[in-house]
Amino acid sequence: MKIVIADYPDVIKRNLDYEKAILQKHIPDIEIVTYSYVDKAEFYNIIKDTDALLTAFLRIDAVVMDQAPKLKCVGFNSTGYNFIDYDEATRRGIAIIPIAEYCTNEVADHTLALILSLSRGIKHYINDIDKKKKWQYHSILLERLTGKTLCIFGLGKIGRAVAERAMAFGLRIMAFDPFANMAMAKRLGIELVDADAACQNADIITNHMRQTKENYHFFNKDRFEKMLKNPIFINTARGECVCEKDLVQALNSGLISGAGLDVLSQENPDLADCELTNKTNVIITPHAAFYSRESLNDLQRISCENVAHYLKHEYDKVFKIVNWQEIAPLVGKNLKEAQK
Repeated sequence: MKIVIADYPDVIKRNLDYEKAILQKHIPDIEIVTYSYVDKAEFYNIIKDTDALLTAFLRIDAVVMDQAPKLKCVGFNSTGYNFIDYDEATRRGIAIIPIAEYCTNEVADHTLALILSLSRGIKHYINDIDKKKKWQYHSILLERLTGKTLCIFGLGKIGRAVAERAMAFGLRIMAFDPFANMAMAKRLGIELVDADAACQNADIITNHMRQTKENYHFFNKDRFEKMLKNPIFINTARGECVCEKDLVQALNSGLISGAGLDVLSQENPDLADCELTNKTNVIITPHAAFYSRESLNDLQRISCENVAHYLKHEYDKVFKIVNWQEIAPLVGKNLKEAQK
């Protein structure tokens, strides 16, 4: 049995010995191959006989699946799974296994850090002091945060954790999430609204939606033009939820007053050519919202345990198989054929 751990060079710099030890603990005789993705043909050769693939950001489409005919599952070092062709994987009976929970507190804390930094002009003051050597509090006009309206797009675990933290700062909370439980939202003191109402009422908007085909470039020119109060815009979810060109225009025209971004449209962006850099009202972090020593350990452990349990047919021990309902009949059929 073989598993390939593969990702882009900057992503795979983590301590892979820890992941190998976890996999070998569960499947002692497993072959583990690690690959820092630099060449497509080389990658295809490595995965030609693999049973499982563990990644975070590599795109797994039909062409990749064609190169790995034995592939049974793809485990993701992330809560999202937008880098795999869901329909194609499901058709082939390939399990899609992200991590359901490991960094809720970190992402919620990071979101509030961006909100507070932008609302208090922290980057502006740093620029004044470090670059201009100017000591002047009134070089920017700030407004009181208490009483402002925060609109959360996506009221899952992270969205709810953000809401709980934001309430401590006296923010009014609204949320857009077609799948949210109304009773839960009411209990938490969150007003559920449609997307237009959220845009029109928000002083601050924060995105925590999963990336799907339906919300690709959800935040675009039309959406930004509906933001009547020139809000601060935060995105610690997925970069492809936002049309980056339209975000730049919204910032330049004043439709939004500032942006805090932990993700961009590309996972490995060319920062030298990025129009969002070098703006005093924009804070960008390198997809770091999830990161802490504790969350990284959980991320590596859970993702490896998920894949190991799946390969051992211990499906009930896998934390989350997002397409299990569709592939279970096919998996059962394949198991019976293998046992003949």
